[in-house]
Amino acid sequence: MAILLYYLIRNTELWFTITGVSIILLVSIVSLYFYINEIRDDIKRFILAVKTRDHTLNFKNKATKGSFPELYESFNEIIQVHKDIQLEQDAIFQLIKTILQQVPVGVIVVKKENNRNSEISFFNEAATNLLNVPAYRYWHRFEQHLPIFAGEISKINGGGKRFLEIKLQEKFIQLSIEVIPINLYGIDHLIISFQNIKDEIEQKETEAWNRLIGVISHEILNSITPISSLSDTVNQMIANKTTLNSEDLDDLKPALQTIKRRSEGLLDFVKDYRLIAELPTPNTEQYSVGEVLQHIKVLMQPMVSAKHIQFQVLQTASKITLQLDFKLIEQAIINLITNSIYALEDTEKPIIQVTYRLIHNKVYIDVVDNGKGIDKEDIERIFVPFYTTRKNGSGIGLTITRNIMKMHQGSLEVNSAPNSLTTFSLVFNYS
Repeated sequence: MAILLYYLIRNTELWFTITGVSIILLVSIVSLYFYINEIRDDIKRFILAVKTRDHTLNFKNKATKGSFPELYESFNEIIQVHKDIQLEQDAIFQLIKTILQQVPVGVIVVKKENNRNSEISFFNEAATNLLNVPAYRYWHRFEQHLPIFAGEISKINGGGKRFLEIKLQEKFIQLSIEVIPINLYGIDHLIISFQNIKDEIEQKETEAWNRLIGVISHEILNSITPISSLSDTVNQMIANKTTLNSEDLDDLKPALQTIKRRSEGLLDFVKDYRLIAELPTPNTEQYSVGEVLQHIKVLMQPMVSAKHIQFQVLQTASKITLQLDFKLIEQAIINLITNSIYALEDTEKPIIQVTYRLIHNKVYIDVVDNGKGIDKEDIERIFVPFYTTRKNGSGIGLTITRNIMKMHQGSLEVNSAPNSLTTFSLVFNYS
């Protein structure tokens, strides 16, 4: 249209035509201007709707009647997809929130803005019940109500676990607390979870005491019953006699010897119990794993070889160092090797292997044998004091070994496939 107007002005004098073409061109430009503005406004509305998550906006009329139906149809589709995503996220959030409200673990989520105005974005019902506080909105108000609890959180606000005993309504409760820091969209949050472990501890203690009392009662009865029976027999033999002849003495000697033997057994049992209860406090120093393994190799090789058992101590050159009491750890490994020796009786090609592993910041010193192993039902019971599956065994070796590891902030683990492979592991924390 502009080219035509230019041509008419330059080459003709058709002023009426030129005026008409000019008017048409001007109207076209104005119409185009308003049309472009309308599209621009629609695009702005679309972008604003996406930013503000306004899912009520739609371009159905323009998608069917407009000049760019594909563009407006795409706008509608994007808004609908955005709406579906938002609905799905809201549904998942509600599901997680409902689950967290129902779990018996207290959960508090704190949005860390500054020390004074940190906002609590989630406070579940279990947290309210466990701490006997309302669901506060701001952390400083919660801190004023429970300063001891808040103080413990501040000690591990970089992440970690802690145990706390706190008095609430004249009642002490033991809490296991864990704090996990997390950054969401550039804002730091703290996820605080905690639970009352007092009841669980008491239940475990009761179960442990019941098992221990059962074993102790069994051992004591095994000694007391024959002593009582023989004492009654001896009493009957001498009840109506003022003198004893040689025949009477011959009858009395075996009974008295049995009473003496069982009494000594009972005394040994009490000594073993004291041995478990009175382990010395560890005097720890830095030792390399290689040093420990090399010493065990020199110490135990003669004893194991005398039993015609193949003895392998691997990785004795390791430079990994641990903080430990050398004598106590040596005793723990000796206990495990001694158990392996007994487990290898009647085993063809018996082997004991001592080695170590480093996995996930933990050092495992393993004592492995191919003996008869441990049945599944006995796995937990083998750590009960005085419980033993071995004839003439005291049943305290594994208990002492586990207690030694607990004093080193470690643990004792076992994995056994009967008549195939059994592994006892001393587990140390390593950093």
